[in-house]
Amino acid sequence: MGFTDTRFNVNLSILFTELPLLERPAAARAAGFTAVELWWPWVDAPVPEQGELAALRAALDDAGTRLVGLNFYAGRLPGPDRGALSVPGEESERFRANVPVAVEFGRSLGCTSFNALYGNRVEGVPAAEQDALALENLAFAARAVAEVGGTLLVEALNAPESPHCPIVSAPKAIEVVDAVNAATGLDNARFLMDLYHLSMNGEDLDEVIDRYTAKTAHVQIADNPGRGAPGTGSLDFTALLARLQKAGYDGWTGLEYKPGDGPSAGAFEWLPAPLRAARP
Repeated sequence: MGFTDTRFNVNLSILFTELPLLERPAAARAAGFTAVELWWPWVDAPVPEQGELAALRAALDDAGTRLVGLNFYAGRLPGPDRGALSVPGEESERFRANVPVAVEFGRSLGCTSFNALYGNRVEGVPAAEQDALALENLAFAARAVAEVGGTLLVEALNAPESPHCPIVSAPKAIEVVDAVNAATGLDNARFLMDLYHLSMNGEDLDEVIDRYTAKTAHVQIADNPGRGAPGTGSLDFTALLARLQKAGYDGWTGLEYKPGDGPSAGAFEWLPAPLRAARP
């Protein structure tokens, strides 16, 4: 495989999870990576204690790992939830409480990319009402992110694994991105292109890359089937990442896959060690 011009980072919420959270940055660095991303680490605490934030900040700094992507609070993830911002009531309020906390935490580490997961449909609440709430909360987050010169990411999940989430195609995610930018006038909402999810949806990945790279600010990869490392499934990442580069993408590519049966440190044999550290 090639990848000499791809900037990789490791998602520490799906890889190295056999270790406590504060040990994962050092483990990623030991495996050769200098850039990482995270789902919101405190599933039950959209506003954690300052000491917990400080401890994670120190772990990242001490390991020499740069945080390049962070999810806002998204409910129980991993778990049954697929976001919180479209869910009326307490979950929406928890999302809004989390936004300034996550933005400040990211800013303190030089991270300016923030992923806002939409949320599952709620029975008994009209879809239009949930979508209006989602747009209000996404606009709120986009304005907060703009204060640190950041980017709000909108991700499409996949219908087989997330049947109650309405954002399960690239066109739908782009529709949401465009709506947020129209609502705020800030033009800082962008697509998070997760090739695993799009493949699970049966979408034409070449077409998605060609049509939507200009509106994409982050990419995530896992092979399909299985959500394992590249080479464990049928996706041709050499061709896909080369196509992204040709289309003008020069952002981060997050490794968001399951490590398999062994320790996470052994899940990177597909990527030569000299290509794991983030290039300047």
